Amino acid sequence: MTNFLQLAKERFSVRNFAADPIENEKLELILEAGRVAPTAKNNQPQKVYVIQSPEVLGKIRSVCPCAYNAPLVLAIGYDKERDWQNNLMPGYHSGETDAAIVCTHMMMEAWDLGIGSCWVGWFNADEVHEALGLPANEVVTALLPLGYIASGYSASANHAAVRPASETIAYL
Repeated sequence: MTNFLQLAKERFSVRNFAADPIENEKLELILEAGRVAPTAKNNQPQKVYVIQSPEVLGKIRSVCPCAYNAPLVLAIGYDKERDWQNNLMPGYHSGETDAAIVCTHMMMEAWDLGIGSCWVGWFNADEVHEALGLPANEVVTALLPLGYIASGYSASANHAAVRPASETIAYL
């Protein structure tokens, strides 16, 4: 396993995938990384849909221009009936945060296995929900196209651009 900070710095968003399928063993490790991710009160409201059939991939590609022809897309969301609700912050539900943590775990595990991904949030949630035929109590918050990186593709020019710590970290 790679040093985590090195892994975090090397990982970049992939928007051009090879057609090669992801091996089942690697997919299972990626899914396991999401399954063990921490969630509020350990309620585990996450829902992860593995989209790999040509039919359902076609549906996702028709409603989301950012699937990047990946051979597999994960739809990550949560069950509104399982997420934690903070009574000290009325209206706050943990589902979206929990789903984001799950997505991050899977994205980083994928990279460690040599598989690229791109966190996608640019889609109409209602259209994705309908395309996948999900129950009313579930919400999709991210799509994660996964696959091997196409030959010759590399990180975007602004990948290494990081704001100074003084702009993002404050000591109190």
